[in-house]
Amino acid sequence: MTETKRLAGRIALVTGASRGIGAATAKLLAAEGAHLILVARTQGGLEEVDDEIRSAGGTATLMPLDITQYDMIDRMGAAIYERWKKLDILVGNAGLLGGLSPVPHYKPDVWENTFAVNVTANWRLIRSLDPLLRQSDAGRAVFMTSIAGRLARPYWGAYSVSKAALDMMVKIYAAEVATTSMRVNLFNPNRTRTSMRVEAYPGENPETVKTPMEAARLMIDLVLPSCTLNGEIIDAVETKAG
Repeated sequence: MTETKRLAGRIALVTGASRGIGAATAKLLAAEGAHLILVARTQGGLEEVDDEIRSAGGTATLMPLDITQYDMIDRMGAAIYERWKKLDILVGNAGLLGGLSPVPHYKPDVWENTFAVNVTANWRLIRSLDPLLRQSDAGRAVFMTSIAGRLARPYWGAYSVSKAALDMMVKIYAAEVATTSMRVNLFNPNRTRTSMRVEAYPGENPETVKTPMEAARLMIDLVLPSCTLNGEIIDAVETKAG
């Protein structure tokens, strides 16, 4: 007898899906039976992830776009409604470090772009996709956060402040949907082998931190219909090898 996959028949959208944790999450959700909507700026990267999903027997739809093109997020929501009438899973993974700098030394365009990607784009996703998540029998939304949003570390201003803002926005949204069948949470992957990690810690041995797939596996329970958590920040457990 064929085992029923945990996300069979569900529609999942992942931002930043062309690499890192986003790509790993997309592959994992597809392996669990979900149809993936892959969102990222890089067409080539999306095609590579799509190839891997399809070679493993999964299905995906590619939506190459820059999530700071907010009108495109609205169009994406309309397109999803036209095709599927609902969305079961939203993983807001795309993020930007914004460089490390003393607060007074950030260039205004860097600061503003960091907030555009880490905060405003996720608000626009919520604004556009909330009606679709409400059409699901168990809409689930997870947004990637960081311990940086809870620590006042020197030189991490743009990233830390934007993640703190994201955390509060998502917690408020979760409180607003608490009486529905939806569940909305934040996931902190902690130290993970990503390009952002390399940017922040260029001298670190990547073998000492977890892989993106390991991080994705720690997050998946938050998107299952059985998830009862709401408005929580879930921190990935750290081990020596990740």
